[in-house]
Amino acid sequence: MGRKSTKENKNIYQISREEMGFTRETAAELLEFISSDRIEKIESEKSLPHPDEILAMADCYKNPTLCNYYCSHECPIGQEYVPEVKLKDLSQITLEMLASLNSLEKEKSRLIEITVDGIISEDEKEDFERIQNHLAQIAMAVDSLQLWVQKAVVDGKIN
Repeated sequence: MGRKSTKENKNIYQISREEMGFTRETAAELLEFISSDRIEKIESEKSLPHPDEILAMADCYKNPTLCNYYCSHECPIGQEYVPEVKLKDLSQITLEMLASLNSLEKEKSRLIEITVDGIISEDEKEDFERIQNHLAQIAMAVDSLQLWVQKAVVDGKIN
């Protein structure tokens, strides 16, 4: 039986494992291809995890947020293109999405005016950027909803 960690600054991988009540040895047995030594290196940040290890840990620890965390914080490509998505309550996600959609509804006509000719002129750039920000908020709300659904599925709350 492994001992309980007293480390104060635990990373997301160690926290996720411990929330499941797994020792490193138990996790290694369940993960099959990741040794307890490798888990220790990932958790102590002596070594970066590989994408296949993250997928396995996310499944084993029932924590789909590990994938987004890895992509947005540790993958060089993801750091550039993948925003961090925080797990939120369904009601908060829904309200944020509706607020973003309502804001965009007001901008719909302006977006059509700007893009109809296929060119964004200097006098249209500010409006276009504002609309792009609304679209980014909607995309983030959609990502949050997808993450909520993934977590609800692994928790057995929905099929």
